[in-house]
Amino acid sequence: MVPFVKEKKMIKFFRFVLLVAILGGATVHAQDYPNKVITIVVPFAAGGPTDTVARLLAQAMGADLKQQVLVENVGGAGGTLGAGRVARAAPDGYTLFLHHIGQSTAPALYRKLPYNAIDDFEPIGLVTDVPMTLVARKDFPAKDMKELLAYLKANKDKVSYANAGLGSASHLCGMLFMSAIQTDLTTVPYKGTGPAMNDLLGGQVDFMCDQTTNTTSQIKGGKIKAYAVTTKTRVPSLPDLPTLHESGLPNFEVAVWHGLYAPKGTPKPVIDRLVRALQAALKDATVKQRFAELGTEPVAENRATPQALRTHLKAEIEKWDPIIKKAGVYAD
Repeated sequence: MVPFVKEKKMIKFFRFVLLVAILGGATVHAQDYPNKVITIVVPFAAGGPTDTVARLLAQAMGADLKQQVLVENVGGAGGTLGAGRVARAAPDGYTLFLHHIGQSTAPALYRKLPYNAIDDFEPIGLVTDVPMTLVARKDFPAKDMKELLAYLKANKDKVSYANAGLGSASHLCGMLFMSAIQTDLTTVPYKGTGPAMNDLLGGQVDFMCDQTTNTTSQIKGGKIKAYAVTTKTRVPSLPDLPTLHESGLPNFEVAVWHGLYAPKGTPKPVIDRLVRALQAALKDATVKQRFAELGTEPVAENRATPQALRTHLKAEIEKWDPIIKKAGVYAD
């Protein structure tokens, strides 16, 4: 009996030594972080609005971290393929994830997700809130919002609406817009708003709702026709573009927030370092200028924190869940 007791104590002792070694290794790793290239996974095709935000952020964060930060596009399934990849990645701070509002809508849109939107990620912080715009191909017949609403109702079977796939911001905006005007349009899903915008520019599709980060330069260049913004107030970079509220759709508001995450289990010292880099990036003059040109701005420092993103994500999941379920939109 006595040897058995001693054996149990020895096992507990070795477990303790092993735990100390593991934690000690994690501490050394965190102190050494980063010592190699960091990758930010964007769950959409290159050239889209989230990709634009990620590339601006990567450059500025890389300068603060004194390490190269690359962007990798892993598109498909409304952003869930990229999210799943990051959820399975090593929790070492070298694989990060930038996603938008879709992180909060996926739990309601997909019956089976390969990850848990809250439990499988470590939040780092919010990045920016981006307004959206209702835009059409350059030669679309309607001249303004009033004519657009009348045209869509009269030609609903002829108008094609592009989006970046199920659960994307453009899909959600379009779903709410069609519900608001009580008119269903023919939807054409893409693997990202980059290719969707290319087809809108080429006249292959008629109409879409997309973030100002992807539309502002096209609008200013006269390459597409713009009708309204989805925020309650006008966007400084597009001052002549009315809001949907002004245009006869009261209380219609959609803003696309972006958040930065790491895989669950990433050491706290590493998360803390990434938070500092994120906050420094959002104060960077070039980032602020480019965001302003694209119709958005960095969030305040108190929102670029893990707790702020965690709280916001949970609130957004609770907000969108009943809306999506009521609409009856699901994916397997």
